[in-house]
Amino acid sequence: MLKLDFHPSGRHFLQIPGPSPVPDRILRAMSLPTIDHRGPEFGALGLELLAKIQAIFKTQHPVIIYPASGTGAWEAALANTMSPGDRVLMFETGHFATLWQKMALRLNLEPEFIGLPGYEGWRHGVQAEMIEARLKEDTSHDIKAVCVVHNETSTGVTSNIAAVRRAIDAAGHPALLIVDTISGLASADFRHDEWGVDVTVSGSQKGLMLPPGISFNALSPKAIEVSKTAQLPKSFWAWDEILEANQNGYWPYTPSTNLLYGLNEALDMLLDEGLENVLARHQRWAAGVRTAVEAWGLEVQCLDPEVYSPVLTGVVVPEEIDADEVRKIIYERFDLSLGTGLGKAKGKMFRIGHLGDCNDLTLIATLGGCEAGMKLAGISLKGSGVAAALDYFAANPLNRAA
Repeated sequence: MLKLDFHPSGRHFLQIPGPSPVPDRILRAMSLPTIDHRGPEFGALGLELLAKIQAIFKTQHPVIIYPASGTGAWEAALANTMSPGDRVLMFETGHFATLWQKMALRLNLEPEFIGLPGYEGWRHGVQAEMIEARLKEDTSHDIKAVCVVHNETSTGVTSNIAAVRRAIDAAGHPALLIVDTISGLASADFRHDEWGVDVTVSGSQKGLMLPPGISFNALSPKAIEVSKTAQLPKSFWAWDEILEANQNGYWPYTPSTNLLYGLNEALDMLLDEGLENVLARHQRWAAGVRTAVEAWGLEVQCLDPEVYSPVLTGVVVPEEIDADEVRKIIYERFDLSLGTGLGKAKGKMFRIGHLGDCNDLTLIATLGGCEAGMKLAGISLKGSGVAAALDYFAANPLNRAA
């Protein structure tokens, strides 16, 4: 039998950018007895968490909750708004934008993939002016949606979604704005209503601090109206039946009951702390980690400081070094898991997650494992990132909003 809990002492350091560590409080909530998903207690739970999740997306409109991964919510967003052969404009910011584009092809859509060229293009965010220029060319309005990734987990870049909305509006184009914030929600600032997003896609295993298995579509009134005539095949993903059942706190199929217990607990934790405080500590952690990378004399994967991710930091290793070998050393010697480079970034960098159930000392220990591991891998470091991060956290305490 495969032994999954093989760590002899202490806790394994899971510092990938998702799934993130699940707090004991959430694990305890998930361990409660399963109840009848058609009974009155479950209906009350459903209504409560459906209201709370709106606050996390910063929306007054419905949020659909699926028993699925974020990939399922990608498909749901497209299946409910598109018809076969529809054209969608997608921007390449990294590996996950690329996977979403491949999904669009499989769904019999016609995705147009634009972006900056090569690996260097993955070190920047969405270029809103390129979207605006392309939409102005589309005078017949054949493009039905613009799809962008908010926080690109593969690169550590958080794109400016408000700028994308302004670009669509400046072009006078009716395309829907569909945004993936699977890794950004509850870690990076996101405003579904204010930024004019029509469908927001997210998942449970990142800033919400849950295991994988829940995903979301936050909707706009325009998206709901479009869904009434969209012709892509859908059954499980269909919004209409879910929205109807949700009015009373239920689902048209069996939902992931115990994960919803955990979601309700996670929402309480986030809202009790205050979402602005949650976002501020993520920004602070990210700044501390970047201070360490600078002290090491290495490059951050993201080249634009304006779109540094508060969720993760990509660390670029010297060209002669295989980043995956560095990760292997760190895992085997220090019981620390780091994110691998994906797609065009494979072997060039590793990713440090700093999201969710974390604190200053968690990150200091993580940086210590990275620093020791890189030295063992033969990387010559300029200085101590651990000391630099300690100094940063000590000098920059978190100021919590009331």
